[in-house]
Amino acid sequence: MLQYLVAAAFGLPLIGAGTLVATDALAQSPTANPLLAEWTGTYGGVPPWDKVKPELFPAAFEAALAERAADYRRIADDPAAPTFANTFVPMQLAGQRYGRVMTLFGVMTGNMNSPAYQALDREWSPKFAAASDAITFDPKLFARIEAVYKARTKLDAQQQRLVTRTYDSYVRQGAKLNAAQKAQLSAYNQQLASAFSDFSKRLLADEGTAILVTDEAQLAGVPDSVKAVAKAAAAERGQTGWAIVNTRSAVDPVLTFASDRDLREKVWRAFTNRGDNGDANDTNAVIAQIVKLRADRAHLLGFRTHADWRMQDTMAKTPAAAMDLMLRVWPAAKARVGEEVRDMQAIADKSGVKITIEPWDYRFYQEQVRKARYDLDQAQLKPYFELNNIIQGSLYAANRLYGLNFKEITGTVPVFEPNMRVWHVTDRNGKEVGLFYRDDFARTGKRSGAWANTYRGQRNLAPAQNVLSSNNNNFAKGAKGEPILISLDDAQTLFHEFGHAIHAMLQNVTYPGLAGTPRDFVEYPSQVNEHWLLTRDVLDKYARHYQTGAAMPQALLDKIEASKTFNQGFATTEYLSSAIVDMKLHTVADGIVDPDAFERKALAEIGMPREIVMRHRLPQFNHLFSSDSYSAGYYSYLWSETMDADTFAAFEEAGSPWDKATADRFAKILLSTGNETDRAEAYRAFRGRDPDVNALLRKRGFPTGAAK
Repeated sequence: MLQYLVAAAFGLPLIGAGTLVATDALAQSPTANPLLAEWTGTYGGVPPWDKVKPELFPAAFEAALAERAADYRRIADDPAAPTFANTFVPMQLAGQRYGRVMTLFGVMTGNMNSPAYQALDREWSPKFAAASDAITFDPKLFARIEAVYKARTKLDAQQQRLVTRTYDSYVRQGAKLNAAQKAQLSAYNQQLASAFSDFSKRLLADEGTAILVTDEAQLAGVPDSVKAVAKAAAAERGQTGWAIVNTRSAVDPVLTFASDRDLREKVWRAFTNRGDNGDANDTNAVIAQIVKLRADRAHLLGFRTHADWRMQDTMAKTPAAAMDLMLRVWPAAKARVGEEVRDMQAIADKSGVKITIEPWDYRFYQEQVRKARYDLDQAQLKPYFELNNIIQGSLYAANRLYGLNFKEITGTVPVFEPNMRVWHVTDRNGKEVGLFYRDDFARTGKRSGAWANTYRGQRNLAPAQNVLSSNNNNFAKGAKGEPILISLDDAQTLFHEFGHAIHAMLQNVTYPGLAGTPRDFVEYPSQVNEHWLLTRDVLDKYARHYQTGAAMPQALLDKIEASKTFNQGFATTEYLSSAIVDMKLHTVADGIVDPDAFERKALAEIGMPREIVMRHRLPQFNHLFSSDSYSAGYYSYLWSETMDADTFAAFEEAGSPWDKATADRFAKILLSTGNETDRAEAYRAFRGRDPDVNALLRKRGFPTGAAK
């Protein structure tokens, strides 16, 4: 569903045959269907989350699709000669009702994905693809786009960039193909849309399973807060005992703290085999179908591989450039894994257990090494990371850096889940920025992981709009009245996702079509924002012990700082292996693969350490197979982190993480400008040069000589 939200936010039609169909009126009145109504009320209007029901969507889809088609039909049929004003401006404003309906639907399928929403997704995804292709493939519309493109030198810089990017996007999506080719491309797009929905449904089903523990002794070593969450999960399922749900947020603490090795192995195998059990939820056949369809589509569009097609509009530009960066880091990461395994094996041997370190041992024994080497126990840290306090710390940092002000208004605007919180956001001059929503807790039907959504993107083009941004996490909610303590990793995730929200809230662009950034830039602002979590100022004010109120002792922070590069072999290798396999998979020219066999072969080629599994194995790689969004693009986290490490170095060089001049330049040149200028050029304008990959290597504790 992410692609629907992205396209709507950027003001571009989705890829997805046919001719535009004219209509003079909505198929259903907005008064009869609240999903079709304008977003009303204060703050520029808000989503009617309290009125959203799955049974309302079919009629809303029909009406909104018809209205969007009519919007584009009017543009295509305009008898006046094509100009920027009569073609591109109305294109930027076309399909707004459709965008709102799709935002509602996309958020519900990510956050509240009941069987009813899954059925809607399966039925309507191919229809959305076909309707979007009808826009992209319309010859009269493209002729107007092309005419303005050919005369673009008469326009100002932003208009030229919008025209060029739109023209290039339409060409990449098949606007220049002949009728037969367009029909074939649309068939591919519709089949892919159905396959994405199928993959998501199967994976969500596997992530809804749980391992039940009935003997508390098996949970020896697991913190009480984690056991409380597992007990609540069991109660939710009508079971007695402790349910370890098959999601990362539930599994990782067990793998880290449970001394029962058999339990760790059982939990690890269930988690790493999601989608790969040869049952009704197995995803391998769906993946093979998706990869083949992507390759066939790329060939039809004139590209050798899906990766070549996908990377046309990225900073890296080519698969080779992305792979080059990954392979410059991979040897150092793999070498560090060898060191980490030796350290863990030594502790295991010393304890008298006769084992060889296996993947289900890695997190457990890395924690033992951390304790021995740094006298640092993750359980020591949690009391300082109470969720509400860390949220306040993230808001404080955004205010101090960028002048954003947050006033909580929870309970005054509709939400789709009672635990959600909402803030009204203004800038340092008191001007309204918009609203910020948080949906923090795991629940059945919510996809795993953490992500940001933009319900409504900023634009200055009349009628101007403010921002509605959200963060979504899967933190474990314990018993009523109990404090919600999160790990250091969870706190970093919170700051990461909030970085996406800051990016949305600081945006200041005229045209929605220049709002979206390249895939390998998207994660950059969020990764930069992680750095402020462990600044002394944030810790002193907000990371205070939930019982005593005491600030985190400097000695404990020193241990965290000393251990920052600890376990980077594991962290880098589990991520990079996933990114490399993604790129290898999508550079298979004919797209014919057996996913399991391909994964094994690709990992063998790069010498994947046996003690580590990919962070996302192909059968559960939601980034790649729930949409096109991150396909041939998972490398982007590393690309973004290279810029992120080099950016924070600019603050350090200025003498403070709070240096106002550096924060102002960062916001003005990179965060507020969307895609109004080439992002590589914008980075050079900020830093005075291209990013230095050695900053990334230093951050991860790897020798800089690895970046030759």
